[in-house]
Amino acid sequence: MGSFDDIVARLKAAAEPTRLRILRLLLSGEFNVKDLTQLLGQSQPRVSRHIRLLAEAGLIERHQEGSWVFVRGAADPSIREFANTAIAMIAPDDPLIARDAGRAAQIRAKRAALAQAYFDENAAEWDRIRSLHIAERDVEDAILDALGPGPYDLLLDLGTGTGRILELACDRARQLIGIDTNREMLKCARVRLDRARLTNCSVRLADIYNLAFPENSADAAVIHQVLHFLDNPKSALAEAARVLKPGGRLAIIDFAPHTLEFLREEHAHVRLGFAAAEIAAWLGECGIGSNSYRELPAGNVKENALTVAVWTGQKQNTAAKQWRTAS
Repeated sequence: MGSFDDIVARLKAAAEPTRLRILRLLLSGEFNVKDLTQLLGQSQPRVSRHIRLLAEAGLIERHQEGSWVFVRGAADPSIREFANTAIAMIAPDDPLIARDAGRAAQIRAKRAALAQAYFDENAAEWDRIRSLHIAERDVEDAILDALGPGPYDLLLDLGTGTGRILELACDRARQLIGIDTNREMLKCARVRLDRARLTNCSVRLADIYNLAFPENSADAAVIHQVLHFLDNPKSALAEAARVLKPGGRLAIIDFAPHTLEFLREEHAHVRLGFAAAEIAAWLGECGIGSNSYRELPAGNVKENALTVAVWTGQKQNTAAKQWRTAS
């Protein structure tokens, strides 16, 4: 839906061959401007102008990631329906469309190869850590239980890593956004989302201490195995609370206290787990109440096993207290 002027603006923006091609590509996934210049065989200034016009009409979304600009189709369902209706009128066997699709597949394949190389390089260490706790499938079941069924308008995954939580919860929100500070991990996440064709999911380079979302804008947030890397975890919780709507749900998954010093020495873990009461106290100070806690022990069969802990809560109507100083 939209006003008369909105509809006319969208029609004008899409009524140019290159912009219609770009719109079609961005409805199926995310690309950066460099990708599009290679794919379309046009100069960056020209492609950037087309992107600006599409963005001004609300047909696409763009965000800055360092020196790169990433673009994707608008998340709003009514705008996507409008754009899909226009795209559906193009013959699927049109030579230009087929060529764009082939080039897009090549770019995605290159992305996937780079992401796989990074994953392969680090997989052994990740597998070593996973072997120390309960099966990942059980952890994921606990995450979904902590999130609840939704449906949500906006779900945030803070410290998204490979984007697995976005994939896992994709049917629980209209829009899911993952943030991370690691560019290589974001490459892995984008490949995962592309392969699964999850057009309602996207990722961004961002700081968990300073989220680029307004207050009271998200319905739910997940912080999965992130807090133990942070110097000031309660500031991250306060920032998550800030962006949640009153009644918004926060799920935290991390380790209970342990003594595995090699995780600090070899994997940059700042904290060796968290006590249940510690996180609960921080949540209360940040305006997150109705808290619950559960543990997922690995069992006695594993020596030096890690216990996965899950905290859940909801933002209260009172304003969250902001923590800006170090513990």
